[in-house]
Amino acid sequence: MKPQRIASALAFVVIAASALTACSTADETSAGSGTVNWWTWDERQAASYEKCLPGFQKDNPGITVKISQYGVGDYFTKLTAGFVSGAAPDAFQNSVPLLGAYAGQKQIMPLDDLIKKTSYDLKVFNIGVDSWKYTDGKQYGIPLDWAGAAIYFNEAKVTEAGLTADQVRNMTWNPDDGGTFDDIVAHLTIDKNGVRGDQPGFDKTKVATYGIGSLASGDFNGQTSWNSFVSTLGWRMGDKPAWPTRFQYDTPEFAKTLEYLRGLGDRGLMPGYGQLTVSGAQQVGSGTVAMIQGGTWDATSITKIPGVKVGIAPTVKGPQGRSMISNSNANNIYVGTKNLDATWKWVTYMGSEACQSAAGVDATFLPSIAKSLQAAVDAQQAQGLDLSGFVNALNNGELWAAPPTANGQELADTIKPLFEAYFSGERDKNVFGEMAKKTEEILGE
Repeated sequence: MKPQRIASALAFVVIAASALTACSTADETSAGSGTVNWWTWDERQAASYEKCLPGFQKDNPGITVKISQYGVGDYFTKLTAGFVSGAAPDAFQNSVPLLGAYAGQKQIMPLDDLIKKTSYDLKVFNIGVDSWKYTDGKQYGIPLDWAGAAIYFNEAKVTEAGLTADQVRNMTWNPDDGGTFDDIVAHLTIDKNGVRGDQPGFDKTKVATYGIGSLASGDFNGQTSWNSFVSTLGWRMGDKPAWPTRFQYDTPEFAKTLEYLRGLGDRGLMPGYGQLTVSGAQQVGSGTVAMIQGGTWDATSITKIPGVKVGIAPTVKGPQGRSMISNSNANNIYVGTKNLDATWKWVTYMGSEACQSAAGVDATFLPSIAKSLQAAVDAQQAQGLDLSGFVNALNNGELWAAPPTANGQELADTIKPLFEAYFSGERDKNVFGEMAKKTEEILGE
């Protein structure tokens, strides 16, 4: 999952697994003991993974697990400080863009020997394994979850426009005329005089409700913005699926897609870049926008806006079907851990169907194990939330893995202002060639 902004600057959750049962005997302790420190940036996932502790404790009564959660604004800074001081957590949740840096600096350990020694079966995962192989060919991560994009729509706004949920869930798109996506976005847009975006007299300078939230983004992979559009044209970010030497921002299909998306703002159908500063959920809830494209991780929160029914639709179907980038988070083990055996037991338990199914029922993440994902979908269906589209995306091959890269943070810092300049209108499409060249320079360092 893409790291999310969390409101609090710092949150801390500690759960001692040993407190769940009586004190261990000396024999139990000798069979496996010690404290395992595990970190995540997601407060909801921290709570979900508490559900794994009873099962883990039953099998490992001598091991204490301490789960700590820090807001993403502090999380990676604290990790870096821990690497420097030697006080990093034994294991931690990580995101693919940082694999290159951490493995290259030898701050995380390859897991191949442990996998072989314990006969741990990576085939249990349906997604994410290959994303965590470093350039040396070794496995550095045990998958936890995956994330993609979805479209969330205000059901009342759709009904008022004379449209149906099925029409939204089956939107087509192409960069020439925008397909039915363009038709629906235009019709959902209303100016302050009540004129819709596809009707004569529409005033794009006085919009009351935009058909779609902003699809502009400074993120170099555009996960919840432009990616699910250009990917339907067969475009992929890197020149290679793993450890690419350049990002293909300079292709005709990329330029054509982003020109179309920026044009939605020019037409008054989408808010301008940076125009709305509140969250997507607040935009949908207030009626400022009729639809947004957000992360799969938003599903359980955005559909619980008080007084507003929000539906979930898959991303658009383009010339080559539906397609989108998927980020897979995983567990890494700190090379300086002083309790490797206990840490490995916790990490592999987290990567089991038992734990993924127990934690996944809250749908705070999408498990990388297909049976656990289905368990999460079934649990949410019983509560009236339909997440079946996410299972379909996985089963239908609509996902392509975000490529692990070198120098991920430098890429992000370099590319973001160029995307911002494009979407704000300061730069034209000629910026894409510059962007591609810069990625080639950074990835070649």
